[in-house]
Formats: sequence, structure tokens, C-alpha cells
Amino acid sequence: MQSVELNNGVEMPLVGLGTFQVKGYNVVHRTLDAALGQGYRSFDTASVYHNETDIGKALKELLPKHGLTRGDLFVTSKLAPGDHGAGARAACLRSLADMDFEYLDLYLVHWPGKQGWKSDDPRNPGCRQQSWEAMENLYRDGKFRAIGVSNYTEGHLRALLAQCQVRPAVLQVEYHPHLLQSELLAFCSESGLHLQAYSSLGTGRLVGEPKVKGLAERLGRTPAQVLLRWALQQGIGVIPKSTDPEHIALNARLFDFHLGDEDMELLSGLHSDTRYCWDPRPVA
Repeated sequence: MQSVELNNGVEMPLVGLGTFQVKGYNVVHRTLDAALGQGYRSFDTASVYHNETDIGKALKELLPKHGLTRGDLFVTSKLAPGDHGAGARAACLRSLADMDFEYLDLYLVHWPGKQGWKSDDPRNPGCRQQSWEAMENLYRDGKFRAIGVSNYTEGHLRALLAQCQVRPAVLQVEYHPHLLQSELLAFCSESGLHLQAYSSLGTGRLVGEPKVKGLAERLGRTPAQVLLRWALQQGIGVIPKSTDPEHIALNARLFDFHLGDEDMELLSGLHSDTRYCWDPRPVA
């Protein structure tokens, strides 16, 4: 696994395992066991996934089997939208307690708006700033090795960068050939943020895209590998989700082939400004 150095010097693997909708201890344990065996060291969860406790327990049980220690892992979790504002610090500490870890490697604001408020509610900017300040304090206390945001627009980022004392290290957003957020990627690069993609397969829709399938067949790869490699060659981190041991293994084999310029252009040409998840643009 290759890594990227974040803006505070912390090393973060470029490929991690997403765990959205991975639930039930037996499923979590089996999935993480397979991932560790294939070289995954980065695991992405969130408070709203309701699996932090199982992930923390499974990782602790599996580390000795794989000859690893907590320091070999990179674990990410996220602040739930309902915990924005005054409840942010307690929610962050709850994630740590649920996972039974002394620290997390990365903690993200999951969404720029507060759950239960309208997107255009003028209180949203102040509320998420309050959340960020709580995360900054926990970063200073060594509870988080890095902090960042998810689903922020360039406007949200500009506002944060103008006020923060600790700069965000990571932006996690939906990014795939149907949603080529080139301007956002360029802004992150200029501002020293690492962009990490979720839904790299377009929630599965891109796997069946004829041009993706054709390219994969020509290269002797899976459509998922081609899509993930497309992101990596732009310097974008990926967190593919699977509970299938075969898919977990294949999704980790991304560093032994290369997409040519024409291949990259072919995939980028699929851009249709289509979002399969959430649209944060209306959030004040």
C-alpha cells in the first residue's frame, strides 16, 4: 500500500476500506480479517454507520493474528450531522470510547449542515465552526492525529480556512468519472488538502458502463480496479467498500498497472455532473 503525507506530516494510506452498511459483529470481523490479510491498514467508519464499536473490537482481536499493532493502522471516523455545535466534543469522545481507542488517526466533519435544520439555515456556518473548534482542541490533546471534513464545497472550505487555527488535512467527497470535480480537486491541491473519494464506483453504476468494461477487458483488470486506479493517478485516495473477500483482494491490487493518457481521458470524458449520494451545495 502506498501512502500520502498529509499537511501535518502524518502518513495516510491511499487505499482504505470503506465500512458504510457493514454491520453485525460477525460480518465486520470477517470483513476486516480479509482486508488485513490483503494489506489494508486504513479503515473508514462514522458515527452514523453504527458500527464503530464492532470495528474497534474486531481490530483489537485481529491485530495479534496479523502480527500488527495499533500503530500500524489508520482509522477514520466522522462527526454525525446531529452532533454539530455544542454537542460536538461529547460526540467525538463517544466515538473514541465506542471504538475503545486512545486516539483516532483522522476525524472528519461528516456534513456541513446540522441535522434537523434546513440547508439554507443561517445558523449552519456558526454551528459547524463550533464543531471545528471542538475538533481542534481534541487534535491538540492528541486524541486525533489529523482532522478534516467531508462533503464540503469550495465555499465551505474557504470559510473554514479563513477562521481555523488547525488547517483541515483531508476533504472526503463523492468523486468518480460521472462526477469529475476538477475545480475542487485543484483547490484542495493549492490549499494543501488531500482529497479522498467515496463512491468511486458511482454506487456500482459505473461498473456496468460499457466504456469502463471495455477498458477493463483490454487491460485484464476488473472495472472496479480501473475506476479506482483512475482516482489514484490523480493523487486521490480511495476507500472502496466490500464484504466479499475476492473483491476486497482485487480492490487492493491497484499499484501494479498504469492507465495511459488516453485511458484517463476516456474515463474523465464520462463526466455528466451526476451525483449518486448527497449534494452539499445548498447548505449555507
